[in-house]
Amino acid sequence: MLLGVTLERFVLGSPFAVMVRGVLENLLRPAKLDELFARVAKKQYTRKLLFSALVDLMAVVVCKIRPSMHAAILARRKELGASVTAVYDKLNHLEPAVAAALVRQTAQDGAAVVDALGGSLPDWAPGYTVRILDGNKLTSTEHRLHELRATKQGPLPGQSLVVIDPIRGLVTHVVPCEDAHAQERSLLDPVIDLIQGGDLWIADRNFCTAKFVFAIAARSASFIIRRHGGSFSWEPLDDRRSVGRTATGTVYEQTIRVEHDGVTLKLRRVTLVLDQPTKDGETAIHLLTNLPAEKVAACLVADWYRRRWTIEGVFQVTSVATPVGRPPPAPHPSPLPSGCRRPRP
Repeated sequence: MLLGVTLERFVLGSPFAVMVRGVLENLLRPAKLDELFARVAKKQYTRKLLFSALVDLMAVVVCKIRPSMHAAILARRKELGASVTAVYDKLNHLEPAVAAALVRQTAQDGAAVVDALGGSLPDWAPGYTVRILDGNKLTSTEHRLHELRATKQGPLPGQSLVVIDPIRGLVTHVVPCEDAHAQERSLLDPVIDLIQGGDLWIADRNFCTAKFVFAIAARSASFIIRRHGGSFSWEPLDDRRSVGRTATGTVYEQTIRVEHDGVTLKLRRVTLVLDQPTKDGETAIHLLTNLPAEKVAACLVADWYRRRWTIEGVFQVTSVATPVGRPPPAPHPSPLPSGCRRPRP
């Protein structure tokens, strides 16, 4: 075997590192990446500089092996066979659809690896395929443009919607947008196309729209979404009632009815009245769900929504060390309950 003795030393001394590298090299095989680019790209084409070479350069920077893209290019200039300007030109004109396809493909391949190794986290919502949705604005860039050197504000390069599989710990889909000032709700159409029967979509109030809620229900899926004050009107079907108490407040539940384009839905409105206001001064958190009450109690609805905070750690996964087998830590404490108990009579 080529380099058998040398490789054996690494396997014996650091087997986990060797295994991770082998998995990553398999997921990001150059031939597979270049085939993806040829299939998805509409405007760009390949001459000398391959898409797989760009991915390799970005990986070196993301993993902090090189401090910047420029340093990575200079270190591999002979291998690339292209100038610094040519590399930046191709990178700057990379189509968002290609980046989305790369995430989707590596997630599918990565899920197979996780399943084969038995690496999934405990299923905290049995019977449902959980999908957590959130938005992420990219960090402002440096003041390299002449027009921006007279202001302290940094230009925003874009944003994205991210869908995560919390059981496998994988980002399954990304909806990129080059307009950082576009509303997150305007990017929901590609997300709606991903909804499948049996899903449980958990999202913040930015995504509480009638279109999204009714689309999930129409596809025989479920949702837990924090209600936005100006999202859509609703009609109460019964009185709000106390159903339990948590360490942070009292949980209430109420049945409501909402209507959109002539279609009516009967939903549950779960409210956590907080003992202490949040840092924004909010005293209550309202959640809308179509989960059946006989299967999922109101306190459990609140607990499942609390787990949505794990996606915040995914956005920092390249800069925060996370113990193996655990989800990334939440950057902020959640006001939602970790457990619920019945109120004393």
